[in-house]
Amino acid sequence: MLRFIILLAIVGGLFYADLRSTPQIQTARQWLAWALQPVTWISSFPHALDNIGDSFKSRDALMKENTALKQRQLVLSVQLLKMQALEAENRRIHALLSSSTTLDYRVLIAEILQTSQDPYRHQILINKGEHDGVYQGQALVDAYGVLGQVIRVHANSAVALLITDPDNGIPVEINRTGLQTVALGRGDGQTLSLPFLPNNADIHVGDLLVTSGLGGRYPAGYPVGRVHELKHPAGDSFMEAIADPTAHLNRSRQVLLVWNPIPIAEQQSALPVDTHTHAAAKRAVDTTNPHQNTTAHGKPSEATSTHARAAKHR
Repeated sequence: MLRFIILLAIVGGLFYADLRSTPQIQTARQWLAWALQPVTWISSFPHALDNIGDSFKSRDALMKENTALKQRQLVLSVQLLKMQALEAENRRIHALLSSSTTLDYRVLIAEILQTSQDPYRHQILINKGEHDGVYQGQALVDAYGVLGQVIRVHANSAVALLITDPDNGIPVEINRTGLQTVALGRGDGQTLSLPFLPNNADIHVGDLLVTSGLGGRYPAGYPVGRVHELKHPAGDSFMEAIADPTAHLNRSRQVLLVWNPIPIAEQQSALPVDTHTHAAAKRAVDTTNPHQNTTAHGKPSEATSTHARAAKHR
């Protein structure tokens, strides 16, 4: 009991001295705090170790989480690119299907598997073949115009010749005037040539070329190209028109195969008799007097071209 009273008196005295805040008490408090500082450090050391361990654990967790988020971001970025590609492909297919409504023929969508690496041969490989009913001479179009025609057919694939190939020719007509001619590939992969046009032909820069339907390979009235240049060689009675294809030759991944209602063989056998007669007569004239039907440059004369055009219109 006596000890309790003594301790209580000491505590009361300390409280009283603290309230008075005398300089002696302040000095003693500072010395006591300085003396007990190592004890404070030692007592807080285990807690500091725990904090350091938690910091390392948090850093490892953040690094792992950061790595996982980066991987997830990469996966999502690839998926986004794939979605964008699928969206673009869907738009192209939708455009193809929309363009097919303007054709009164059976159509089939095919995908381009490969393009020719030969700069002088403009050919593509598609994933439809004989098993799908594809035939030689079949027309290929896209949502913007004529692409070319099938030249070789395999079981599950086919090779098509693009309209820019120098071996390809399409019967066309000027949409504005109805003037009929043939568009030939120039071999540069970008342009078409309309050679041997009379100098007085009614054709202007910007005129749209469409398929004439002659020969039966290409659907009539489908866009082929647009004239962007007219060449008038000096001293020549003919001029040449250069046209840009309307089809996206180097940007299409899907194409449209078009079936003709009448096979090409039947169309050729169904030609009128006077057409065969005129062809035989023309060959006879060419054989009898070939110099009258050609110019000095070896091109058809204007009279011969006029005669051929008249026979064509008949």
